[in-house]
Amino acid sequence: MSALVFPSANTKSTPAAANAAAASFAALTAKLDYMSATDVDNVRRAYRFADEAHLGQIRNGGLPYITHPIAVAQQCAEWKLDAQALMAALLHDAIEDCGVTKPELIERFGAPVAELVDGLTKLEKLEFNTREENQAESFRKMLLAMARDVRVILIKLADRSHNMRTLSDVPRSKWSRISRETLDIYAPIAHRLGLNTTYRELQDLAFQHLYPWRYATLTKALTRARGRRRDVIKRVQTEVDAAFANADIQVNIYGREKALYSIYRKMDEKHLSFAQVTDIYGFRIIVGGVTGCYTALGVLHQLYKPLPGKFKDYIAIPKVNGYQSLHTTLVGPFGTSIEFQMRTDAMHIVAESGVAAHWLYKATDPESDASQRLGTQWLQSLLDIQHETRDAAEFWDHVKIDLFPDAVYVFTPKSQIMAMPRGATIVDFAYAIHSDVGHRAVAAKVNGEQVPLRSELRNGDVIEIITAAISSPNPAWLGFVRTGKARSKIRHHLKTMALTESQDLGEKMLAQALRAEGIERLPDDDELNHATWEKILRFSGNRSRADLLTDVGLGKRIASMVAKRIVTLLAETGEKPDPLLMSRERYTAHESISQGALVLDGSEGASVKFATCCRPIPGDDIVGYLGRGEGLVVHTDDCSVAKKLQHRDNERFIAVDWSDEPTRAFETGLLVTVTNGKGVLARVASALASAEADITHVDMAQEAAQDATDLRFGVAVRDRVHLASVMRSVKRTPSVLRVQRAKPGL
Repeated sequence: MSALVFPSANTKSTPAAANAAAASFAALTAKLDYMSATDVDNVRRAYRFADEAHLGQIRNGGLPYITHPIAVAQQCAEWKLDAQALMAALLHDAIEDCGVTKPELIERFGAPVAELVDGLTKLEKLEFNTREENQAESFRKMLLAMARDVRVILIKLADRSHNMRTLSDVPRSKWSRISRETLDIYAPIAHRLGLNTTYRELQDLAFQHLYPWRYATLTKALTRARGRRRDVIKRVQTEVDAAFANADIQVNIYGREKALYSIYRKMDEKHLSFAQVTDIYGFRIIVGGVTGCYTALGVLHQLYKPLPGKFKDYIAIPKVNGYQSLHTTLVGPFGTSIEFQMRTDAMHIVAESGVAAHWLYKATDPESDASQRLGTQWLQSLLDIQHETRDAAEFWDHVKIDLFPDAVYVFTPKSQIMAMPRGATIVDFAYAIHSDVGHRAVAAKVNGEQVPLRSELRNGDVIEIITAAISSPNPAWLGFVRTGKARSKIRHHLKTMALTESQDLGEKMLAQALRAEGIERLPDDDELNHATWEKILRFSGNRSRADLLTDVGLGKRIASMVAKRIVTLLAETGEKPDPLLMSRERYTAHESISQGALVLDGSEGASVKFATCCRPIPGDDIVGYLGRGEGLVVHTDDCSVAKKLQHRDNERFIAVDWSDEPTRAFETGLLVTVTNGKGVLARVASALASAEADITHVDMAQEAAQDATDLRFGVAVRDRVHLASVMRSVKRTPSVLRVQRAKPGL
């Protein structure tokens, strides 16, 4: 009925013994009893080829290199992977280490096996400038191969597991890097895919080699604790056995010991001593069916008192990696807290093997697809992120963000349940539903109440996203979103939008510069002007007309220089400048500012920035500075920063002017000096609101309270006339001594 077996601190056999076992193909053959004779023959063919390819190669431990591929294949056989996967496991280093080509593998073993091996092969290091760049691109290649075929990552995790078991044979200088990589990347991927046995083993092996002294100390402490707590555990075992026997319920009871790295991490994160970690030991109750899990829970709760808030139902709401169990923590004899987990046999297979359980199920029931979908949503999201992100390092950042072990479970208004990473926000939820919902999100309701988009999700929330057709992502969202999908979608949209806006701005600027040279408009990109545009692009070094206009908008090309070149090229085709247009555009009565100034109304988007040093608003005299790669930056003409730039970089300034009808409000600063008193801030804020000025920022002086103090406000106003009205409204407020527009240095 029950079996109480707590593992020792290090259940693995010695590396030498493990390698000796792995040296024999017969040891692998013994695990292939689930395969047909034809499949076993195919695996043997792959073994012979790999053995010949690796002939003469020796592992760091002194054994033939072939012992490593066999060990990897053995792990895959334990997961009951198919023949193609085992063949790829045996051949996984053939391309990288033996000079075997992919076409050769296709010819000998077929395209599926060759694709698996290629997905496991690192990229050539010569192609990259840094190790990090090479690593990021190699991971991207592996993860995308894994998204297409999950067997890639299963073989890779088997490969990493064996490498970690034999890490002691590797020079000690490499332990830290390999162990850190295992903890940061491979263990979280194993957890994300539900491979909990592999996850715990990788963590403990990495911990052992990353912090050898801490590992040894904790191992001794755990061994001593086993002896001290044996009596308590034995008593709990006896009482639980009796309780289930009295209830006439057939169960299997197993002891569970917390992994060393989990104990260490809990001690480190919560600043606990080893003696203060109370949940080192626990029990797993394996029952016949789902109903039996809840019945067993009732039996245990009658036997011992449950700890409030320590019950979790992962059967009704499984974890994102497919894990299902009931968890409850009970107060046992002598006040000891003990965790119990109730699950069925099928749930136990998934809990230990995760996405690999699909093949375990197939081995016993070919029709079963109970775990077919495990991890597929996350794997599919890798392809979505790749579609948005071409930079390998950025892609890997997004993937690491998504490797969260914990999750919160929330509902759509139609009661569809969704799992999100802990710390995810409303915006993450919107993008999880659909990219268009995320792009168009303007507000949200949680449990019927309106909340900010940056609000974090909590278990059980019912979330409704409110969208608007004209809305688009806000760059500020990147500061709080947590999922890789949301981050990559926002960045991609902003980049696309910024390039489009820069292209439109560049077209306006180039057209303005051409008018100043006497040409009415920019040549069309048609068959008639094809030769002219080819010469223009050769001159500028751009690949297309759109690229050239974008570079002009971003300030990477000077519009006037490009315009002069276009005039020269048009002259060759017989089109001459119009002297009347040239004189009208170039000079005004002041002979300084072009009448054809670029007109700004606030709708230009990311391609035009309004300088924070002087905060120009409609009505101010302004100048435009084309920063290199920054687009157009607008300053007031009396701004000290702009004057310094003009002195150093005058050719990058262009004439700009305000539209008669700006499309939005613009932010500026107000410095309000007030006498200290109760409610003065509220009165000033009320005066600003009554004058229809939106407050965007408030800052109070840091010095100790005095008779008078300065309040700094960021306010959004329509123009200078509106600002004057706002200042008059504030000046009339009691306790206000002085109001002035905040300028640099004030």
